[in-house]
Amino acid sequence: MRILLIGEEAAGLKLFQMLVAGPHELVAVMTSPPPQGSAGLGKAAESRGYPVWPAKLIKSPQIADTIRAQRIDLLLNIHSLIVLPDRVLAAPSYGCFNLHHALLPRYAGLNSVSWAIFQGECRHGVTLHKMVSQVDAGPIVFQTLFDIADDETAISVFARCVKEGLLLVSGLLEIASSAPNAIPLQPQDLSQREYHGREVPNQGRVSWSWPARKIVNFVRACDFFPFPSPWGHPRTTLNGQDLFILKASRTGQPCNSAPGTVGEPATWHVPVAASDEWVSVQHVKVGENLCAPAQVLTAGSRLGETDKKAA
Repeated sequence: MRILLIGEEAAGLKLFQMLVAGPHELVAVMTSPPPQGSAGLGKAAESRGYPVWPAKLIKSPQIADTIRAQRIDLLLNIHSLIVLPDRVLAAPSYGCFNLHHALLPRYAGLNSVSWAIFQGECRHGVTLHKMVSQVDAGPIVFQTLFDIADDETAISVFARCVKEGLLLVSGLLEIASSAPNAIPLQPQDLSQREYHGREVPNQGRVSWSWPARKIVNFVRACDFFPFPSPWGHPRTTLNGQDLFILKASRTGQPCNSAPGTVGEPATWHVPVAASDEWVSVQHVKVGENLCAPAQVLTAGSRLGETDKKAA
Protein backbone atom coordinates (compact mmCIF):
# COMPACT_ATOMS: atom_id res chain seq x y z
CA MET A 1 0.00 0.00 0.00
CA ARG A 2 1.35 3.44 -0.97
CA ILE A 3 1.03 6.26 1.56
CA LEU A 4 1.46 10.04 1.60
CA LEU A 5 2.06 11.47 5.08
CA ILE A 6 1.16 15.07 5.95
CA GLY A 7 2.39 15.97 9.41
CA GLU A 8 4.11 18.40 11.73
CA GLU A 9 6.27 18.38 14.84
CA ALA A 10 6.67 15.43 17.23
CA ALA A 11 3.33 13.82 16.37
CA GLY A 12 4.15 13.75 12.66
CA LEU A 13 7.63 12.41 13.41
CA LYS A 14 6.25 9.53 15.49
CA LEU A 15 3.85 8.50 12.71
CA PHE A 16 6.71 8.75 10.21
CA GLN A 17 8.81 6.40 12.34
CA MET A 18 5.93 3.96 12.59
CA LEU A 19 5.37 3.96 8.82
CA VAL A 20 9.08 3.53 8.07
CA ALA A 21 9.18 0.49 10.32
CA GLY A 22 6.06 -1.03 8.75
CA PRO A 23 5.38 -3.05 5.63
CA HIS A 24 3.83 -0.27 3.54
CA GLU A 25 5.50 2.10 1.12
CA LEU A 26 5.82 5.68 2.25
CA VAL A 27 5.90 7.61 -1.02
CA ALA A 28 6.52 11.13 0.33
CA VAL A 29 6.18 13.42 3.32
CA MET A 30 4.50 16.81 3.18
CA THR A 31 5.44 19.22 5.99
CA SER A 32 6.43 22.77 6.84
CA PRO A 33 10.07 23.80 7.22
CA PRO A 34 11.13 23.58 10.90
CA PRO A 35 12.43 26.65 12.76
CA GLN A 36 16.01 27.43 11.80
CA GLY A 37 18.50 25.20 13.52
CA SER A 38 15.95 22.67 14.79
CA ALA A 39 15.20 19.15 13.71
CA GLY A 40 11.81 18.16 12.36
CA LEU A 41 9.81 15.71 10.30
CA GLY A 42 11.20 17.04 7.01
CA LYS A 43 14.83 16.62 8.05
CA ALA A 44 14.13 13.13 9.40
CA ALA A 45 12.50 12.13 6.11
CA GLU A 46 15.31 13.60 4.02
CA SER A 47 17.92 11.77 6.10
CA ARG A 48 16.16 8.49 5.29
CA GLY A 49 15.93 9.29 1.58
CA TYR A 50 12.20 10.06 1.37
CA PRO A 51 10.93 12.88 -0.86
CA VAL A 52 9.78 15.90 1.15
CA TRP A 53 7.06 18.07 -0.35
CA PRO A 54 6.60 21.58 1.11
CA ALA A 55 3.23 22.14 2.77
CA LYS A 56 2.51 25.09 0.47
CA LEU A 57 2.39 22.63 -2.44
CA ILE A 58 -1.12 21.71 -1.33
CA LYS A 59 -2.33 24.91 -3.03
CA SER A 60 -0.87 23.87 -6.37
CA PRO A 61 -3.47 23.03 -9.03
CA GLN A 62 -1.29 20.06 -10.05
CA ILE A 63 -1.00 18.39 -6.63
CA ALA A 64 -4.04 16.13 -7.10
CA ASP A 65 -2.64 14.92 -10.42
CA THR A 66 0.70 14.27 -8.71
CA ILE A 67 -0.99 12.17 -6.03
CA ARG A 68 -2.77 10.11 -8.67
CA ALA A 69 0.42 9.75 -10.74
CA GLN A 70 2.21 8.47 -7.64
CA ARG A 71 -0.61 5.94 -7.15
CA ILE A 72 -1.20 7.02 -3.54
CA ASP A 73 -3.65 4.73 -1.77
CA LEU A 74 -3.88 6.52 1.59
CA LEU A 75 -3.21 10.09 2.65
CA LEU A 76 -2.62 10.34 6.41
CA ASN A 77 -2.78 13.72 8.14
CA ILE A 78 -1.51 14.25 11.69
CA HIS A 79 -1.03 17.49 13.63
CA SER A 80 -1.18 19.58 10.48
CA LEU A 81 -3.36 22.63 9.89
CA ILE A 82 -3.40 22.10 6.13
CA VAL A 83 -6.93 22.23 4.71
CA LEU A 84 -7.16 19.85 1.77
CA PRO A 85 -9.08 21.05 -1.30
CA ASP A 86 -11.75 18.75 -2.70
CA ARG A 87 -9.56 17.72 -5.63
CA VAL A 88 -6.95 16.40 -3.18
CA LEU A 89 -9.53 14.67 -0.98
CA ALA A 90 -10.66 12.70 -4.04
CA ALA A 91 -7.17 11.81 -5.29
CA PRO A 92 -5.97 8.87 -3.11
CA SER A 93 -7.50 5.51 -3.98
CA TYR A 94 -8.76 4.78 -0.45
CA GLY A 95 -9.19 8.32 0.82
CA CYS A 96 -7.65 10.87 3.18
CA PHE A 97 -7.70 10.28 6.93
CA ASN A 98 -7.04 12.65 9.81
CA LEU A 99 -6.00 11.90 13.38
CA HIS A 100 -7.83 14.40 15.58
CA HIS A 101 -6.77 14.78 19.20
CA ALA A 102 -10.28 14.85 20.65
CA LEU A 103 -13.60 13.08 20.58
CA LEU A 104 -15.66 14.16 17.61
CA PRO A 105 -18.16 15.62 16.98
CA ARG A 106 -17.34 17.54 20.19
CA TYR A 107 -14.12 19.55 20.24
CA ALA A 108 -13.73 19.93 16.50
CA GLY A 109 -11.25 22.52 15.30
CA LEU A 110 -8.13 23.84 17.01
CA ASN A 111 -6.51 23.30 20.41
CA SER A 112 -9.00 20.61 21.34
CA VAL A 113 -6.89 19.19 24.19
CA SER A 114 -6.70 22.62 25.82
CA TRP A 115 -10.43 23.19 25.47
CA ALA A 116 -11.24 19.81 27.01
CA ILE A 117 -9.04 20.48 30.05
CA PHE A 118 -10.32 24.03 30.45
CA GLN A 119 -13.91 22.81 30.38
CA GLY A 120 -13.19 20.30 33.12
CA GLU A 121 -13.40 17.04 31.21
CA CYS A 122 -12.27 14.03 33.23
CA ARG A 123 -12.16 11.84 30.11
CA HIS A 124 -10.73 12.62 26.70
CA GLY A 125 -9.88 10.70 23.58
CA VAL A 126 -8.73 10.68 20.00
CA THR A 127 -10.59 10.20 16.72
CA LEU A 128 -9.42 8.84 13.39
CA HIS A 129 -11.81 10.01 10.69
CA LYS A 130 -12.07 10.26 6.94
CA MET A 131 -11.56 13.80 5.70
CA VAL A 132 -14.31 15.68 3.89
CA SER A 133 -14.71 19.28 2.77
CA GLN A 134 -15.92 20.45 6.20
CA VAL A 135 -13.11 20.44 8.76
CA ASP A 136 -13.30 17.56 11.28
CA ALA A 137 -16.75 16.54 10.04
CA GLY A 138 -16.00 13.32 8.16
CA PRO A 139 -17.16 9.83 9.14
CA ILE A 140 -15.40 8.24 12.09
CA VAL A 141 -13.18 5.22 11.53
CA PHE A 142 -12.08 4.63 15.13
CA GLN A 143 -12.21 6.40 18.48
CA THR A 144 -10.66 5.66 21.84
CA LEU A 145 -11.26 7.09 25.32
CA PHE A 146 -8.98 7.54 28.33
CA ASP A 147 -9.15 9.22 31.74
CA ILE A 148 -7.59 12.60 32.52
CA ALA A 149 -6.06 12.96 35.98
CA ASP A 150 -6.69 16.18 37.91
CA ASP A 151 -3.03 17.17 37.73
CA GLU A 152 -2.44 16.39 34.05
CA THR A 153 -1.39 19.20 31.75
CA ALA A 154 -2.08 19.83 28.08
CA ILE A 155 1.26 18.34 27.02
CA SER A 156 0.70 15.09 28.91
CA VAL A 157 -2.81 14.68 27.49
CA PHE A 158 -1.59 15.56 24.01
CA ALA A 159 1.17 12.93 24.28
CA ARG A 160 -1.43 10.37 25.30
CA CYS A 161 -3.53 11.31 22.26
CA VAL A 162 -0.55 10.68 19.98
CA LYS A 163 0.20 7.31 21.58
CA GLU A 164 -3.40 6.12 21.41
CA GLY A 165 -3.87 7.65 17.96
CA LEU A 166 -1.01 5.70 16.45
CA LEU A 167 -2.77 2.51 17.51
CA LEU A 168 -5.84 3.67 15.62
CA VAL A 169 -3.76 4.38 12.52
CA SER A 170 -2.28 0.87 12.78
CA GLY A 171 -5.79 -0.53 12.76
CA LEU A 172 -6.68 1.51 9.69
CA LEU A 173 -3.56 0.32 7.84
CA GLU A 174 -4.36 -3.30 8.61
CA ILE A 175 -7.90 -3.04 7.26
CA ALA A 176 -7.05 -0.84 4.28
CA SER A 177 -4.26 -3.15 3.09
CA SER A 178 -6.50 -6.23 3.05
CA ALA A 179 -10.06 -4.99 2.51
CA PRO A 180 -10.29 -1.23 1.85
CA ASN A 181 -14.03 -1.44 1.28
CA ALA A 182 -14.37 -2.66 4.87
CA ILE A 183 -12.92 0.50 6.46
CA PRO A 184 -15.56 1.45 9.07
CA LEU A 185 -17.14 4.83 8.37
CA GLN A 186 -19.62 5.97 11.03
CA PRO A 187 -21.26 9.31 10.20
CA GLN A 188 -20.91 11.96 12.88
CA ASP A 189 -23.96 13.37 14.62
CA LEU A 190 -23.24 16.93 13.60
CA SER A 191 -26.07 18.22 15.81
CA GLN A 192 -23.61 17.59 18.68
CA ARG A 193 -20.73 19.38 16.94
CA GLU A 194 -18.70 21.98 18.83
CA TYR A 195 -16.08 23.90 16.87
CA HIS A 196 -13.27 26.02 18.30
CA GLY A 197 -11.04 28.31 16.29
CA ARG A 198 -8.02 30.32 17.40
CA GLU A 199 -9.85 32.08 20.22
CA VAL A 200 -8.54 31.78 23.79
CA PRO A 201 -10.86 31.70 26.81
CA ASN A 202 -11.40 35.14 28.35
CA GLN A 203 -8.82 36.54 25.91
CA GLY A 204 -6.11 34.77 27.88
CA ARG A 205 -6.82 36.52 31.20
CA VAL A 206 -7.40 34.84 34.56
CA SER A 207 -10.61 35.89 36.23
CA TRP A 208 -10.05 35.50 39.98
CA SER A 209 -13.82 35.57 40.44
CA TRP A 210 -13.90 32.12 38.81
CA PRO A 211 -13.97 29.04 41.06
CA ALA A 212 -10.52 27.67 41.89
CA ARG A 213 -11.09 24.59 39.75
CA LYS A 214 -11.71 26.69 36.64
CA ILE A 215 -8.62 28.83 37.26
CA VAL A 216 -6.39 25.79 37.75
CA ASN A 217 -7.92 24.09 34.70
CA PHE A 218 -7.04 27.17 32.64
CA VAL A 219 -3.42 27.01 33.80
CA ARG A 220 -3.25 23.26 33.06
CA ALA A 221 -4.85 23.79 29.63
CA CYS A 222 -2.08 26.23 28.69
CA ASP A 223 0.80 24.09 29.99
CA PHE A 224 2.75 22.57 27.09
CA PHE A 225 6.14 22.86 28.81
CA PRO A 226 8.83 22.57 27.47
CA PHE A 227 7.09 23.49 24.19
CA PRO A 228 5.35 26.79 23.37
CA SER A 229 1.69 26.94 24.29
CA PRO A 230 -0.75 27.86 21.49
CA TRP A 231 -2.71 29.81 24.11
CA GLY A 232 0.29 31.38 25.76
CA HIS A 233 0.05 31.44 29.57
CA PRO A 234 -2.91 32.78 31.56
CA ARG A 235 -2.17 36.32 32.56
CA THR A 236 -3.22 38.67 35.31
CA THR A 237 -1.91 42.09 36.29
CA LEU A 238 0.34 43.19 39.12
CA ASN A 239 0.88 46.94 39.59
CA GLY A 240 -0.21 47.53 36.00
CA GLN A 241 2.17 44.91 34.59
CA ASP A 242 1.23 41.56 33.10
CA LEU A 243 2.00 38.57 35.28
CA PHE A 244 1.80 35.11 33.69
CA ILE A 245 0.70 32.07 35.70
CA LEU A 246 2.69 28.98 34.67
CA LYS A 247 1.80 26.51 37.43
CA ALA A 248 -1.02 26.48 39.95
CA SER A 249 -3.02 24.00 41.97
CA ARG A 250 -6.05 23.87 44.24
CA THR A 251 -5.57 23.97 47.99
CA GLY A 252 -9.05 22.91 49.10
CA GLN A 253 -8.88 25.71 51.70
CA PRO A 254 -11.94 28.00 51.70
CA CYS A 255 -11.29 31.74 51.71
CA ASN A 256 -13.38 34.80 52.44
CA SER A 257 -10.99 37.31 50.89
CA ALA A 258 -11.85 39.28 47.77
CA PRO A 259 -10.96 37.42 44.55
CA GLY A 260 -7.39 38.15 43.50
CA THR A 261 -6.17 38.85 47.05
CA VAL A 262 -2.66 37.55 47.72
CA GLY A 263 -2.29 35.56 50.91
CA GLU A 264 0.71 34.80 53.11
CA PRO A 265 3.44 32.99 51.14
CA ALA A 266 4.29 29.37 51.94
CA THR A 267 7.97 28.95 50.98
CA TRP A 268 8.02 30.02 47.32
CA HIS A 269 4.34 29.20 46.70
CA VAL A 270 1.79 31.96 47.20
CA PRO A 271 -1.97 31.56 47.78
CA VAL A 272 -4.32 33.77 45.77
CA ALA A 273 -8.04 34.03 46.46
CA ALA A 274 -10.49 32.61 43.96
CA SER A 275 -14.25 32.91 44.44
CA ASP A 276 -14.43 29.79 46.61
CA GLU A 277 -10.95 28.79 47.86
CA TRP A 278 -7.28 29.67 47.80
CA VAL A 279 -5.31 28.80 44.67
CA SER A 280 -1.64 27.89 45.17
CA VAL A 281 0.38 29.82 42.58
CA GLN A 282 3.68 27.98 42.08
CA HIS A 283 5.47 29.42 39.05
CA VAL A 284 5.05 32.81 37.40
CA LYS A 285 6.69 34.90 34.71
CA VAL A 286 7.07 38.68 34.63
CA GLY A 287 8.02 39.83 31.16
CA GLU A 288 10.51 37.19 30.04
CA ASN A 289 11.73 36.42 33.56
CA LEU A 290 10.71 33.27 35.42
CA CYS A 291 10.15 33.97 39.10
CA ALA A 292 9.16 32.28 42.31
CA PRO A 293 5.79 33.84 43.21
CA ALA A 294 7.04 34.87 46.65
CA GLN A 295 9.62 37.10 44.93
CA VAL A 296 6.99 39.30 43.28
CA LEU A 297 3.71 38.84 45.20
CA THR A 298 3.11 40.61 48.50
CA ALA A 299 0.51 39.45 51.01
CA GLY A 300 -2.53 41.72 50.96
CA SER A 301 -2.04 42.98 47.41
CA ARG A 302 -4.59 42.33 44.70
CA LEU A 303 -4.14 40.72 41.31
CA GLY A 304 -6.38 41.58 38.42
CA GLU A 305 -7.33 44.44 36.18
CA THR A 306 -7.73 46.92 39.04
CA ASP A 307 -4.55 46.05 40.97
CA LYS A 308 -6.02 47.65 44.08
CA LYS A 309 -4.85 46.81 47.58
CA ALA A 310 -7.19 44.51 49.45
CA ALA A 311 -9.24 46.24 52.08
